[in-house]
Amino acid sequence: MSVELLAVVGLPEIGAGDDLGGLIADRAAPLRPGDVLVVAQKVVSKAEGRLRRLAEVTVTERARELAGRLQADPRMVQVVLDESVRVIRDDRVLIVETRHGYICANAGVDRSNVPGDGTVCLLPDDCDRSAAQLRDRIAAASGVAVGVIVSDTFGRPWRMGLCNVALGIAGMPSAVDYRGQADDFGMPLHATVVAVADEIAAASGLIMGKTSRIPAVVVRGLALEGRGGAGRDLVRPSSLDLFR
Repeated sequence: MSVELLAVVGLPEIGAGDDLGGLIADRAAPLRPGDVLVVAQKVVSKAEGRLRRLAEVTVTERARELAGRLQADPRMVQVVLDESVRVIRDDRVLIVETRHGYICANAGVDRSNVPGDGTVCLLPDDCDRSAAQLRDRIAAASGVAVGVIVSDTFGRPWRMGLCNVALGIAGMPSAVDYRGQADDFGMPLHATVVAVADEIAAASGLIMGKTSRIPAVVVRGLALEGRGGAGRDLVRPSSLDLFR
């Protein structure tokens, strides 16, 4: 078995309202059934108009207080608060819970790879919906139904460095559950649920990089089985979270 990672090259700078799915379908190598297309959250957010100009932000007293403690731009802090339902930690960096349920730094609000001074990029409103819409558009343009992952880089509490994870998923499983099966020595597996969508997203990050302008990757050669999943499947419920 082998797996290929195929960069989708030649995409233009994406703006609000652009036909992202059609642009990707036009530039991707001829797609095949079973392919998974991983698309960077940044271009999805741009196509959906999820940008905000800092000059238009009204700063609250709470944002000013947090910004002073963090030595941060109060307008940026306000945008993070606007995208959050709860602040988890405000020491050195804002760790928050987003409306999607993600626990992450700065609610995923990002200034990198965004044209225009003083503009920040927000996460899509609904990453699973974004993935489903991209899948439908790519199928209409190419005639092939592929799996789609909307990915973004997240930090990890006990590991250094960033790693791509799956925020939105369509047309493929989010995880593969091996519980109840036997390992190579016949021992039953009790807790092995592999977040296969995160693993695919992480692999695609090797091609995307941060400065290579490759926001989409075709992953080919996987033999995925299981029901269609969603990115929300991979968000650990607070009742099962031992650390907050």
